[in-house]
Amino acid sequence: MRKIKEVIVVEGKDDTTKVKQAVDADTIESNGSAINQEIIERIRHAKEKRGVIIFTDPDAPGERIRTIISDAVPGCKHAFLPKDQARSKFDQGIGIEHASLKAIQEALATVYELTETENNEITKADLLAYGLLGGHHASRRRDKLGERLRIGKTNGKQLLKRLNMFHISQQEFEQTMEMLIQEENDE
Repeated sequence: MRKIKEVIVVEGKDDTTKVKQAVDADTIESNGSAINQEIIERIRHAKEKRGVIIFTDPDAPGERIRTIISDAVPGCKHAFLPKDQARSKFDQGIGIEHASLKAIQEALATVYELTETENNEITKADLLAYGLLGGHHASRRRDKLGERLRIGKTNGKQLLKRLNMFHISQQEFEQTMEMLIQEENDE
C-alpha cells in the first residue's frame, strides 16, 4: 500500500475510512461545510509540518470547502476525483466514500500544487479556439477536459486559472483537447 507523506483533508469520517483503505495516510476531516477556525488551524499546522492534500467531494459543497481551505492555508496540494467515479450506485449520492479504491489511488497519484504565475502559458484565446467558452458544447468540453487532466469541474474563468496554476503545459493542453475532439467526432 502506497504511503502518503502529506496529511489528506477530507470532508468526513466515511471519506477517511475509504482513503485509508486505498492508501497509507493520515487525514483531517473538515466536517463538511461546518469547517471552523479550529480545523483551519489544524490544517495550517499539518501543512507546516508535513504538507496537505485537499481531497474533497466533486460537487459544489466540496468545491466550497476546497476554496475556504485554499484561501485560509495557501500552498496546499490538490487531488481531484471525477464526478462519475464518485457516484453512489444506490442513492445517487456523490462523494469520495463512494469511489473505488483504484480511483482514489489514481486521484492521489496525480496531485497538483497551486502556484501563482505571471507567465500564463494557456490563454483565453486558447480556450475560445477549442470551444471551451461560449459555445453550446463548452460546458461539456470543460467537464471532459477537467476530468481528463484531473483538475476538477470548472466554469470558463476557473478553467483558465486552474490550467495555469497547475502548470498544465500548452502541449499537454493541446494534446488532450485534440483527443477529446477526436472522440467527439467518433461519436
